[in-house]
Order: sequence, then structure tokens, then C-alpha cells
Amino acid sequence: MAEQTKDQRKQEPRQSVATKAAATGFAGGLLWSALGAGAYYFHFSEVSAASFIFRSFWQTDWTGTWLAEVLSVLIVALLSIGTAFVYYFTLRSRKGIWPGAVFGLLLWGVVYFVLTPVFPAIPGFMELSSDTWVTTACLFILYGVFVGYSISYEYHEFNQTADSYSNKEGV
Repeated sequence: MAEQTKDQRKQEPRQSVATKAAATGFAGGLLWSALGAGAYYFHFSEVSAASFIFRSFWQTDWTGTWLAEVLSVLIVALLSIGTAFVYYFTLRSRKGIWPGAVFGLLLWGVVYFVLTPVFPAIPGFMELSSDTWVTTACLFILYGVFVGYSISYEYHEFNQTADSYSNKEGV
């Protein structure tokens, strides 16, 4: 019976918070950029990930296809890992959804105000419709809440669990 209890305590190796942050960033980038592609398809937004990634640099027919959208969603998901690490290194100890919402809004501002000159296929901010402003801002805020809340939750869970393990072992 004592062996069974010992085996129950031996669970799968715990992943680090940084590893979970990378997975969260990838999942968040995949989910929210796919929703952004859907918003573009249904004309809620004038821009999509493919507008940024492919249409800004190549003026070919294939950049307007579904393949370009799928590839750009995957690229955004990979880039989102880096964004998740920015959140991890700066705001992981903050609790609640507000740090993530602010992070998403700041990220939206960086993309649409700072990085727009790098992407010639994207019209200037004032040339975009208010539907695009609202839709993309909401997507970025939701992305920030998803990534931020997930990372901070894992961080606090990991530290709380680590503290309880050290207290049980008498360390």
C-alpha cells in the first residue's frame, strides 16, 4: 500500500513554466490568427495575417489563396512563441486578466502604428475602416488575455505547487 502511494506521487515530469508559455504562445497565435483570417474572410477586417506576411512582399496570385492564409496562420503561431516569452519575462507574476488585455492592446498598437511602414500591403491606420480597427483590436485583446492569463496562471500554480512540495519534504 505504501508503494502505491509513492507511485501516485510519482507523476509525469512537470513541465517548466517557460515550456508551457511557449506552448501557450503557439496555441494562442494559431487560434487568434485563425479567427482573424475568418474575420477577413467575412469582411469584418480589411487585413489578415497573409496581408502582413505574404502580400506585403510578393505580389503574386497565390498570396490571395487559402494556402497563403493557412501558411500565414502557422507563421503567426510560431512568431507568437516569441511574444509569449515577452509576456513571460515581463508580466508573468501579474494576476488577473487586465495585464493580458493591456498587453494585447499594446501589441495591437505596435503592429498597426509602429510596424505598418514595414508592410506595404497594409494601408495606413487612418485609411482602414472602423470595422477593421475594432475587430483587430478585439482580436489582439483576446489574444493578450489568453496568453497572459494562461502564463500567469501556470506561473502561480507552479510556484504554489513547488512551495507545497518543499513544505512537505521539510526543506
